Amino acid sequence: MADTQLITHLKHLRLGGMLETLEVRLRQAGDERWAYSDFLQRLLTDEAERRAQMQLEARVRRANIRADKTMEQFDFSFNPQINRSLLLELATCQFVAKKAPVIIVGPTGTGKTHLAQALAHQACIKGYNALYSSTAGMLATLTLAQAEGSYSRKLKSLTRPDLLVLDDFGLKQLRANDPEHFYDVISQRYEVGATLITSNRALDEWPQLFGDPLLASSGLDRLFHNAYVVTITGASFRAKTRNPAIVSPSSRLSKNGTKLTKEVIMA
Repeated sequence: MADTQLITHLKHLRLGGMLETLEVRLRQAGDERWAYSDFLQRLLTDEAERRAQMQLEARVRRANIRADKTMEQFDFSFNPQINRSLLLELATCQFVAKKAPVIIVGPTGTGKTHLAQALAHQACIKGYNALYSSTAGMLATLTLAQAEGSYSRKLKSLTRPDLLVLDDFGLKQLRANDPEHFYDVISQRYEVGATLITSNRALDEWPQLFGDPLLASSGLDRLFHNAYVVTITGASFRAKTRNPAIVSPSSRLSKNGTKLTKEVIMA
């Protein structure tokens, strides 16, 4: 049993991971006749693992994602056409290291938000800082920041994360200065950080959302440069609980996810 002075020192040094397993490790050391160095190494490992878990939980909180939206919880079998190999490749977060964009498109209810948050969760596991927001929510925040004179500071905060996830682009109509604000975010993050965007709009609809052809061309050219695109087709997860008479909207999206080139999107 650990003596009081040892416990006091561990508390003072904020080595809570050691305190949580100290009694168990002492019994193991005695039963298995560990060397002093082995005992110390086990205790230090306990502390390191506790701190790593705390840091991960903090990154997940800051990312504004749900802890249960993970790759492990995603049901790949529901829509067999989904490009699972591409998604598992993205889950390695090499795209974050490369500062490459990711686009996930598909009909409502097919798991785009889950996948977006799951990839953000993977980024947190890898030690990256991520931030999730609805596109409409981000644009509303920028509009407010502009009115308050803090636009530059807010824009900089959106440039800082290693991965920025913008959910449901095009779900709500872009208003007033929204196209300019969206362009600013894409432009500032270009080759600086990875950006992941989900949308239930087909890719060929995106340019018209901006209203300004030049702004659309410039912004989308940056966004689609070396972008990975996951296209989801098939049934809606949420449709399982709906009235069978309700028909899911059709989609013009292709069946396979692919890595997008500028020639494909601008054609």
